[in-house]
Amino acid sequence: MSQSYSSAELMIVNSARMLRDGDVVFVGVGQPNLACNLAKQTHAPNLVMIYEAGVIGAEPSHLPLSIGDPTLASGALSICSMYDIFANYLQRGNVDVGFLGGAQIDRFGNINATVIGDDYENPKVRLPGSGGAELISAWANRCYIMTPHQKRRFPEKVDFMTSAGFLNGRDERDLSGVRGGGPLAIITDIGFMEPDENGELTLTALHPSKEAEEAIENTGWDLKIASELKSTEPPSDDELRILYEELDPDGLYVKRG
Repeated sequence: MSQSYSSAELMIVNSARMLRDGDVVFVGVGQPNLACNLAKQTHAPNLVMIYEAGVIGAEPSHLPLSIGDPTLASGALSICSMYDIFANYLQRGNVDVGFLGGAQIDRFGNINATVIGDDYENPKVRLPGSGGAELISAWANRCYIMTPHQKRRFPEKVDFMTSAGFLNGRDERDLSGVRGGGPLAIITDIGFMEPDENGELTLTALHPSKEAEEAIENTGWDLKIASELKSTEPPSDDELRILYEELDPDGLYVKRG
C-alpha cells in the first residue's frame, strides 16, 4: 500500500501520467516542472522540456527556482531566444504539451490570470498576467491545467479571459483559427475534468476516496458528470520516493508528512 500523500502530490503524480514518452513539453517552474521530471524518470525517459527563457531539452541537475535559473542550461540540447521559442517551435506545431494554470478556470476551460473583479482598472485583485500562456493555450497541440478544486477557482465565466480555452464553445474556438487542441484535461485534487463535444468541462474521473458531490459543491456551475466515472490509481511508493528524495528534497513544493 502506498504511503500517505498530499493533494499537491496527488496532482503532480496524475499530471505526470498524462505525458507520453517523446512528448515535447512547454513547462514552467513549480509543480508542472515536478510533473515533467517525474514522468521523465519513470515512464517517459525521452521527454523533451522547453522553458520560456529559451532552453530546449533541459536536463536540470536540481530544482530550478525560475525559468531563468542557470541549472536549466546545463546539458540542454539548445539555448535560443524567447522569440525563437514561440515563433519557431510553439507556433510551428513543434510543442506537444503546454502546462497552464491560473486563478480562475471557467466551464469552457478559459483561464484568468490577470484580474479578479469586473473592473479592470480597479480590480479586487491584480494578478501577474499571462506571460506566454495565451500563446501556449492557442498553439500547443494539447494543454493540461493543474489546480486545486475550489469553487472560487471555477466560476461559470472568468472575470477576464487571459488564455483561451474553448471560448463559448468548441465551434467558436475552431472558427478562431488557432491550431492547438485546447485544454484536454484539468487535473485537480478531486479528479479530472475533460471537455465534452461542445468544449464544456465534465467530471470524468475521481481520485481515491473522492466523491462526485465534492466536485459539484466546489464548482461554480452545474457540473456535468460523465456516465462512466473512471477511478485514478493512487501515487505509488516509487513515484513519491522520486518526488521526496530526488526532485524536491528540500520540500519547496512537496512536504513529507
